[in-house]
Amino acid sequence: MERLNSPLFIHIDEQELVDMQFGFRRSSFTKGAIIFRSGQIVSELGIVVKGSVNIESLDLSGSKAILSNIGSSQIFAETYAFCREPMMVDAIAGKDCEILFVNIQALLKENNSNRSWYAKLLKNLLNIAAHKNLTLSNRIFCTAPKTIRGRLLTYLANLSAKQKSQSLTLPFNRQQLADYLNLDRSALSKELGKMRDEGLISFHKNVITLLQ
Repeated sequence: MERLNSPLFIHIDEQELVDMQFGFRRSSFTKGAIIFRSGQIVSELGIVVKGSVNIESLDLSGSKAILSNIGSSQIFAETYAFCREPMMVDAIAGKDCEILFVNIQALLKENNSNRSWYAKLLKNLLNIAAHKNLTLSNRIFCTAPKTIRGRLLTYLANLSAKQKSQSLTLPFNRQQLADYLNLDRSALSKELGKMRDEGLISFHKNVITLLQ
């Protein structure tokens, strides 16, 4: 297996990865395919090898919200795989993607506790969980403002800090961005147009440039 630049494998060497192979499998998905479904109990987390995955929720009225976008080398469903609790979200292929599934339940069995990678894997899972909490907090911050512009500005400011640039490549299309910010798509598009006309931003497709 080629070395993946994933936080799950920090300080785990090549020989240890080989020793962990019994817990790995790969699968490919086309855009829009369901990888994990709400209500499902999973024993595997997913690592995005190629493409991207959207974590989505659907409320009782049928309204969809995108909670996060998982890009290359990033991880999803790790908490559900570790705790064996039913999924409360759907994991959907945001683009055509290849996923490395890691069977946490198999790897963390007590009879593996003397293996050299065991403690490293546990530490890495803890670090990943902590960073995921930050990601979820960021979405709460983005949806907290009452105005459409407030939500957009909060989101763009966070994305600018993350990408360290004023020219931002959005991980979402327009509908997905509206879902992420819990907004109506037409209202979102109208506000983006106003911000462009006021000289605050320019945009082309999924690239937005902050002008002020």
